[in-house]
Amino acid sequence: MSDKKIKKIILNLESLLDYQEKSVVSRALINKDVGTVTLFSFDKGEGLSEHSAPFDALVYVFDGEAEIIISNEKFLLKKDQIIIMPANEPHALNAPEKFKMMLIMIKS
Repeated sequence: MSDKKIKKIILNLESLLDYQEKSVVSRALINKDVGTVTLFSFDKGEGLSEHSAPFDALVYVFDGEAEIIISNEKFLLKKDQIIIMPANEPHALNAPEKFKMMLIMIKS
């Protein structure tokens, strides 16, 4: 399905990407100079190592549970919860179980 078609139909977030064994999968929905919207699925035990970004980002968990560490503080997010990761603060993500999330990054 092309990005052009995605803009003109209603879709279920969970159907836009699948889990893959021992993997982190991503799919960009919007990629503009002013910001991005990206979906991720994490298999149990997978994660993203600590890093930082120069922009604020919002994480919305739409399936499963995610452990998000921001500046050494742990947060456990469950389905339908969100958290804002502040710009320039180190953060990491871990999957205590499978989870899917939407990352919205605002660049301006």
